Amino acid sequence: MFLSAEYRHRPEYREGIRDQTTVAMGIAAWGLMTGVAMVKSGLSVLEALLMTFIVYAGSAQLAAVPMIAAGAPMWVILAAAFCVNLRFVVFSAHLRPYMMHMPRFTRVISGFVTGDLSYVFFARRYPKPGTTPDELTGQQAYLMGNCAINFGAWMTASVIGILLANAIPTEWGLGFAGILALLGVLCSLATSPLRMVSAGVAGAAAVVAWALPLKLNILVAIACAVAMCLLLEKTPLAGRREDGHHA
Repeated sequence: MFLSAEYRHRPEYREGIRDQTTVAMGIAAWGLMTGVAMVKSGLSVLEALLMTFIVYAGSAQLAAVPMIAAGAPMWVILAAAFCVNLRFVVFSAHLRPYMMHMPRFTRVISGFVTGDLSYVFFARRYPKPGTTPDELTGQQAYLMGNCAINFGAWMTASVIGILLANAIPTEWGLGFAGILALLGVLCSLATSPLRMVSAGVAGAAAVVAWALPLKLNILVAIACAVAMCLLLEKTPLAGRREDGHHA
């Protein structure tokens, strides 16, 4: 999908590659630690490789692996992974107007390769969907450029982590580098008072709801931030500030 000549020859594709490259090292560190964690939790090399290429969701993998090692029922493992990835429902709802012109299979593949940071960069670069076929194609090219780097960095590092798991100590805490990458992008997106408030609400809600099972604190954080934004956007002052105007 992201290697299609239709996208690779467009300048937006190269812009997507350039933007995602700034956080590629964090993504790679996160992927490396996930690969190590899967093998050290008891999965065979083959099982870890299959999980990496089929699931392609670091947070869901890290949530599921301890449960697999503990022999938890399949429905519990699936429920945990489902809850952790519920944020992608929000992402997909936002991306729908950008992709509805494409065939269903293409949309499915695009959704599979789109990660958190790819979505973040895309949403920042294109706050509104294009109005012409050429604009929509350019936007998709940018997203696929992002996804190419994200996918490559994650898969390469994760496979290395799986193959070299016994030589890499988990105490290195390499996953923290991925968290730092996410925080860096978050700070760059906080360009208005409304966005700052939403980030603060989400962070506070995630901490308060930390004890919830199945990482439901992530869903709580998203719901609280969305609810707060919808509430604040109804005020005239918030609307003017979001558009960059002063009262």
